[in-house]
Amino acid sequence: MTSWANSADRDLHLDLRARIEPGSRTAREQLSTALRDGIRSGKLGTDMRLPPSRILATDLGLARNTVAEAYAELAAEGWLASRQGAGTWVARTTAPRPAPRPRRVTAAPRHNLMPGSPDVSEFPRSAWLTSARRAIADAPVSALRMGDPRGPLPLREALSEYLGRVRGVRTTPESIVVCAGVRDGVDLLGRVLGTQRPIAVEAHGLFIFRDALAALGVPTTPISLDDHGAVVGELDRLDTPAVLLTPAHQSPFGMALHPSRRAAVIDWAQRTGGYVVDDDYDGEFRYDRQPVGAVQALDPERVVYLGSASKSLAQVMRVGWMVLPDALIDPVLAAAGGAQYHVDALTALTLADFIHSGGYDRHVRRMRNRYRRRRDALVTALAGFDHDIGIGGLAAGVNMLLTLPDGAEPEVLRRAGDAGIALNGLSIMRHPLAGPNTPDPDGVLVGFGAPPEHAFAPAVEALRRVLAATLR
Repeated sequence: MTSWANSADRDLHLDLRARIEPGSRTAREQLSTALRDGIRSGKLGTDMRLPPSRILATDLGLARNTVAEAYAELAAEGWLASRQGAGTWVARTTAPRPAPRPRRVTAAPRHNLMPGSPDVSEFPRSAWLTSARRAIADAPVSALRMGDPRGPLPLREALSEYLGRVRGVRTTPESIVVCAGVRDGVDLLGRVLGTQRPIAVEAHGLFIFRDALAALGVPTTPISLDDHGAVVGELDRLDTPAVLLTPAHQSPFGMALHPSRRAAVIDWAQRTGGYVVDDDYDGEFRYDRQPVGAVQALDPERVVYLGSASKSLAQVMRVGWMVLPDALIDPVLAAAGGAQYHVDALTALTLADFIHSGGYDRHVRRMRNRYRRRRDALVTALAGFDHDIGIGGLAAGVNMLLTLPDGAEPEVLRRAGDAGIALNGLSIMRHPLAGPNTPDPDGVLVGFGAPPEHAFAPAVEALRRVLAATLR
């Protein structure tokens, strides 16, 4: 039996394992045992004041003498102390707490070159705080209640303008659903589109999306890649309700989907009633070419557009967005539970102000220039390995793909781990069902966005030493 005792200023939880009969000797013994166990476990800490015996007796339905006797017993044992007019409290002479069980703690890497990570040391704290103050000050009371399940209207309005201006997306605020990042968006789409028919994905792609669909019991099937991007012609031989692509900057190889294939995948969707899911995972960071617009603009009723603030601001914000065809809005909202539980409104309102005020554009532009300089510095540092490695994915994003000689990937990853370098191998991106005709190169994905500015050069040098030790 578990009971709560409510003193004048705090609650006291006691584990009473059997029903206490008021006035019985068992009642005092059980109360003494519960208090003693609470002190031993640390739940009742040193100097913690206990309820007066009269109040505790009332709360537990006991005689006051029963509680007084239990207090006196524990005071005699040294567990409690009391003084006239000062009450009863846990004595300083309580038994020491047991030593905590040792936990295995994974040390943080000395050099963070994980792909897909921004430099969070450059998070625009002052500008964000200004937007937060303004957003909270201007927010109506209704904004602090659970509102539209698509997410706060100010953020959807800001995203509608921004995505149209920067990525060529054709949308209105009514077609946007705010979610907790792109993975959350994929999860919701999987709940809506998932059937026994597998969803098509690129033969090399971000494994967390395959994992999200697999967790729902939704199978995936790979389509090949070549120098022009995903071979979307393979969709005609598949029975699939949707295909997930990274058409503006393929992850991990870095090519853009060829214009003829952009048109072909839209034709496939229109002919079959399927959907194209356009993951624009690093749409803000383009370096050596004009931005490639979103496939969504070719047919907003057959394409789902996905984006997030994870690479532009910080992954821990957990703010993403879906631009949905009209036919998918209600099913996606139903899959989300019919209410906006996934992103807190204050963060959403702050981001809306940050976009409207121009702070988002200024931050992205500043980070784009910084990441371009880092990319160039990394390419220069690796120039001595021209005959051993290939460098790809340079035109956009915060990652670089280094292709390696056959069999070198495991050794590079092992040596990188020993040197305290965090990065990903290319093999983790390969779909487990990719056929023998799908190229299977060795390689590593190097993220040049994550290290703070002062730590970037040491991280590059550490990587250079690992490559030299492995390849020479």
